[in-house]
Amino acid sequence: MKSSFRFTRILLAVAALAASLAMAVPAWADAKVYEEALQSTTWVLTKTSGKTSSGTGVLVDLEKRLVVTNFHVVGEARTAIIFFPAVENGKPIVARKHYVDNLKTLGIRGKVLGVDRKRDLALIQLDKLPEKGVKAITLAADSAKPGEDVESVGNPGSSDALWVYTSGKVRSVYRKQFRTGAGDHDFMVVETTSPINTGDSGGPVVNAAGELIAISQAISPSARLVSYMVDVSEIKLFLTGPWKPAPLPVTDVLTAAELEYSQHTTGNYEIQFEQEDKSKQPVFITKDIEYYEKADTRKIWSLAATLKQAPKLEVAIKLLDQSGRTKLGNWSIEQTQTGEFLVIYLAKIDATASPDAVRSTMEYVAKLTAIMKKELTAKDGKATVTADSLDEWLK
Repeated sequence: MKSSFRFTRILLAVAALAASLAMAVPAWADAKVYEEALQSTTWVLTKTSGKTSSGTGVLVDLEKRLVVTNFHVVGEARTAIIFFPAVENGKPIVARKHYVDNLKTLGIRGKVLGVDRKRDLALIQLDKLPEKGVKAITLAADSAKPGEDVESVGNPGSSDALWVYTSGKVRSVYRKQFRTGAGDHDFMVVETTSPINTGDSGGPVVNAAGELIAISQAISPSARLVSYMVDVSEIKLFLTGPWKPAPLPVTDVLTAAELEYSQHTTGNYEIQFEQEDKSKQPVFITKDIEYYEKADTRKIWSLAATLKQAPKLEVAIKLLDQSGRTKLGNWSIEQTQTGEFLVIYLAKIDATASPDAVRSTMEYVAKLTAIMKKELTAKDGKATVTADSLDEWLK
């Protein structure tokens, strides 16, 4: 009887030990997954219009030195500074100050090769890679499934630390159309319970095998523990498809075009173009980009006249006729809140156009508008056409 009792106690002890070990395995696995993912995770810093953006990225191609992140992390920037985790005594250094203070030795310059606003993805090519301690992440063959555990690494602005670990579960995988501050999106999302934060964007989301199943993108502003990730299928399509160059910040374009500019109270930029008669014609270019899917454009416009009354029918017809004959834009008549009428020439140009193309377009707009300004005269508040020099120039 005692022997049987003793044997039962042994069995219970073994069972308890087995249960304890079983409970310990996930914690060990999580730590290993984090260590693996960390070797592919980057801290991404960009600067646009004087503002610094901070986010996360993931190394997807070792040979080509390619890092994927979100479009909203890089914005209009064409360059980025990339950091990989520095390791000391086998542990990552998480203090942000360490990387900022050692920018010249730890920071790596990257070029933004392409962007996809629709998927909110951007691709950065690095000038070099650290000599050791980094590897390209493995992309999962398939999308994650509801109920699957996921783990991620990011650099949340709400934390004093970098390389922060987060975990959660997949809620669902589906196509979602929605809008954020970065624009309109349409892609397969992995909806999870992971509590990601600003700065985690672009970071790797991996499965239990350490394979990339998504990258962090956004959180739901109206729900608890609902976060959205860009599915691995979208990342694969982005990497194998045609890349659209990321637009340059407008100030960089104007500087490269050797144009002197000032910023208007509206936030847009003004350039004065001298005409043949030595008069100055102001031309404006928008600070922000307009876009539809992969089409990015900027507006360039100039004012020909401000009229107290609506232009006569003959003037409107003439402007309409010339709009059909101009090369880059069209005439527009807009009424202000005070009841005046503005005669404006407006052109749209690809936001990725070269500085020389931007300069040529602005010069064209300036010349066209300056000629029309001479043709429009105000007599008793009514506009009349006094010459045909614009028609001659358009031939």
